Amino acid sequence: MPFVEWKPDGFECHEQEKENNMPFSLDRFRGIFPAALTMFDRDNLLDEEATARHWEWLIEKQRVDGLVIAGTSGEFIAMDSEERKRVFLLARDVVRGRVPLIYGSGHYSTKLTIDLSQEAEKCGADAIIVILPYYQKPSKAAVIEHFRRVRKAVDLPVMLYNNPGNSVCVDFSATEIVKLVEEDVFHMVKSTYGTVEPVHDLSYFLDDRIAIFYGSFLAGFEGLCAGAHGWISGLLNIASGAAQALYQATVVDGDVRKGLKIWKRILPLVHLYTYQQIGPVSDLAIYRSVLNLWGLEGGYSRDPFFPLDQKQVETLRGILKQSGWLDPGRALDGV
Repeated sequence: MPFVEWKPDGFECHEQEKENNMPFSLDRFRGIFPAALTMFDRDNLLDEEATARHWEWLIEKQRVDGLVIAGTSGEFIAMDSEERKRVFLLARDVVRGRVPLIYGSGHYSTKLTIDLSQEAEKCGADAIIVILPYYQKPSKAAVIEHFRRVRKAVDLPVMLYNNPGNSVCVDFSATEIVKLVEEDVFHMVKSTYGTVEPVHDLSYFLDDRIAIFYGSFLAGFEGLCAGAHGWISGLLNIASGAAQALYQATVVDGDVRKGLKIWKRILPLVHLYTYQQIGPVSDLAIYRSVLNLWGLEGGYSRDPFFPLDQKQVETLRGILKQSGWLDPGRALDGV
């Protein structure tokens, strides 16, 4: 049956057959997708072996639904283009098609974004995530043209990384995203805000015509309840198992009450950073030290994201013990 579809901000109402005209199937882009850490060594050199072991643990032990490679938590900003290409190739070789791979190919420069996006396509990406062009503050019209040119250069789903906080760039409203979805520029969105308002608006306007991911560690539960198809966050390097239970309860089973109980078990990990319980440290340093305390490899970030000192590690150990996270396999006991 035909239906009347309302299009915001200047689109005319028109009748059309209710169908998804997107050029890509997005069914695989659902669930828990860690913004996977990239491991460096003490000398700030890329440690491909440790990186591969961490990704393998996420896939085989945490049963994640996909990985975001060379995103913010993967420290794309600390790598040159050749290193990012090495990481793309490593992901292809490690993952071997077991889960979808979304490669971070964004750069301030349109030319370099296109170069990296085309390399991502050659290296087996299932999609690319493209950050807003950062630092120089281009106009909204220029940002739109940036994304149009990237889309024309690749035959992959393009995820808009809507993160104005880190990029210091104009972001896209839900209605602007609708227009660019209609134009076949965007196919997925990572909505990185503390609020979930953009998630429920996108879900209302577009439903399953795009893949919507909540993209912060602040409100994963609320994002899934608001209509997100999945959750992307650096926090998921240490919380993927619990996040899978959260997704199952909230999205699959529709058991919001149980989902809230699970979220309250995850919150102590969130609060480590939001309340700076260990001191003025980076979130990535926290995740790496948590992995180390679990007997896994946390590796190093590139300076100036320095590791925790011994006193901070001991403070972290005490908080994890008190909150039930020193043994991650028992973090959800009783839920």
